Amino acid sequence: MKTSVVILNYNTRDYLRQFLPGLMASCEGLDAQVVVADNASTDGSAAMMQAEFPQVPLIVLDRNYGFTGGYNRALEGIDAEYYVLINSDIEVPSGWLKPLVAWMDSHPSCGACGPKLLSYARRDTFEYAGAAGGLVDRYGYPFCRGRVMQRIEKDDGQYDSPAEVLWASGACLMVRSGVWKALGGLDERFFAHMEEIDLCWRMQLRGWKVNIVPESFVYHIGGGTLPNESPFKLRLNFRNNLLLLENNLPATFVANGLPEARARRETRRRIFVRMCLDGLSALVYLLTRRWSFYQAVVQAHKEYRQLRKPGEIPASPSLPDGLYPGWIVPKGLFK
Repeated sequence: MKTSVVILNYNTRDYLRQFLPGLMASCEGLDAQVVVADNASTDGSAAMMQAEFPQVPLIVLDRNYGFTGGYNRALEGIDAEYYVLINSDIEVPSGWLKPLVAWMDSHPSCGACGPKLLSYARRDTFEYAGAAGGLVDRYGYPFCRGRVMQRIEKDDGQYDSPAEVLWASGACLMVRSGVWKALGGLDERFFAHMEEIDLCWRMQLRGWKVNIVPESFVYHIGGGTLPNESPFKLRLNFRNNLLLLENNLPATFVANGLPEARARRETRRRIFVRMCLDGLSALVYLLTRRWSFYQAVVQAHKEYRQLRKPGEIPASPSLPDGLYPGWIVPKGLFK
């Protein structure tokens, strides 16, 4: 198959039942297949797939490897020119896939692309996870065209032109398989959350583009595996923000003209500032008696120190698109 559309499932049996038929129908007549990889679910997802969707290739993993390890293992055995990573809680319209394939076919410098992500509940509104493509500010805070912090825009056509961005959401992301393999897939230290930002950033440092193709759009529920108020999700986000900076800032500074030694010093300084900002967030959680959130930030920093390693610097790194030079948080809070 030219394109493999791969769902990594973990305990979302009912979403598979609801959305898989439409996804399969959308691939009919195209050189595309749908594959489901199950991350050792405990809700009977694999048995349901075998009973109700026996025509869909099923990869059953022996344990929950997270988003990163699950996809790395699932895609190892799939032969396709393009991979599409797609969540189980996404509804697709009939023509969502063709524009993405056409874009990749006609733009050989594009390593990854994604559709607009719209809210399943409010169809005229962008969805939090990816909206119309993502950027990252100087301290590693991600935001999107169409979503800054908790402020989410309606889709009034303001982002209906193809655009180069830093990242497209892993909720629905098409990746050139050769680029995926060259980069070693997703960084498994992340487990889940922000791993697609890291992948897209690393991709751009090596000269590939990341695009949003707004002719394609899908509807995303969000929070299907981890609810937004989960301390575990919060811990992953705080930890992975730091890993994201550790992985990519050194090469980004070098691409911007700094010598390697100075680039690494500037990376350490930037991460120190970010950790101080995290400390302010932890203080707010403590003062508002959200103990589990406070502990999540503390644990995130501890895990970062255990997992950190110097970011790799390519021989001739390219300067990525979609890096916002300021700090986005005040604008998100007070605008």
